[in-house]
Amino acid sequence: MTKPILPPATIGIIGGGQLGQMMALAAKPMGYRVIVLDPTPNAPAGQVADEQVIASYNDAAALTDLARRVDVLTYEFENVDLATLETLGTLTPLPQGTELLATTKNRLSEKRFLQSLNLPVTEFAEVKNVADLDAAVQQVKLPAILKTVEGGYDGHGQWDIPDREALAELVAHWDNDIEETLILEHRIDFDYEVSVMVTTDGTDTTRVWPITVNEHHKHILRSSLADGQQSTHLQAIVTDIAQKIAQAFNLKGVLGIEMFVKGDAIYINELTPRPHNSGHYSIEGTNVSQFEGHIRSIAGLPIPEITLAAPSMMLNLLGETLDKAREALVDHPEWHFHDYGKADIKPLRKMGHITVTGTEAINALKAWGMSNGAY
Repeated sequence: MTKPILPPATIGIIGGGQLGQMMALAAKPMGYRVIVLDPTPNAPAGQVADEQVIASYNDAAALTDLARRVDVLTYEFENVDLATLETLGTLTPLPQGTELLATTKNRLSEKRFLQSLNLPVTEFAEVKNVADLDAAVQQVKLPAILKTVEGGYDGHGQWDIPDREALAELVAHWDNDIEETLILEHRIDFDYEVSVMVTTDGTDTTRVWPITVNEHHKHILRSSLADGQQSTHLQAIVTDIAQKIAQAFNLKGVLGIEMFVKGDAIYINELTPRPHNSGHYSIEGTNVSQFEGHIRSIAGLPIPEITLAAPSMMLNLLGETLDKAREALVDHPEWHFHDYGKADIKPLRKMGHITVTGTEAINALKAWGMSNGAY
């Protein structure tokens, strides 16, 4: 059992976006102090934390100072320098460690890790040059998706290759100066996508949140539905996958697992070493949110079995959809409205979200989203 870090200890969060904001909002009622490091003044997390350190993520002096001032350190996004994190971990507890981040930062290492656990992933191959691409297509088969191994998100750093014609077009415009390693993955014609959040608490008990069914548009998550309607067979497979991954990593903090479902088969698409957008519904929908679970896990506290209070749905508010939702708020007392407090509204930028519970409210939110450009 981990020795717990109890309030009024100070939690340091590297990253000041909406995930850091919701971590802080979970930590504060428990009595913790929170210090956030982010280069943007008045960042979303900084607005609700006790203090914000305004510094870049590669400012070694500022990060070192943060580590020395807190009792436990966490991060809210993946693009943190591993060497810096390892150094900070010698100054203050970093329960998540660096192995989880090192594995999930790189799509190739992530897929190979999952393969080593005999967990289901789509066929994939490493690609370093155009010759590799031709060989990879022979192995992986079309249709396929070529991706950068690091740094891509929301569809960035991806090239769809549906057929030989698209492959020829890509090869014809291949930049021979490319030094970046890529990964080619077979594109599954899946029925739908699901995700699940998992963590391990201070008693080394693995806790798994309910499954969500996710809808995307232009590679960006638009909504997540947790209604408990998945088959017992699917729930058992997903729970087993989550537990195996958590145990293999000796997981601390929350991990998100995205999966494709095709018939009775499941394929793991991606791991996220932090709370995930698809788990936002849990703030209102479950007895312990993914953010409180994250705080409890890194602090070494116990977490009860996670239960779904009622069918719940989260709708992302992207770009100017936030303004439409603000105006509609007076007509929707059933909405749990989350505005992240970002200074600039930009197209497709995650600006906030709405959660509702109960079937009637879910249907109404879907209708509102469809008529207001949220899908």
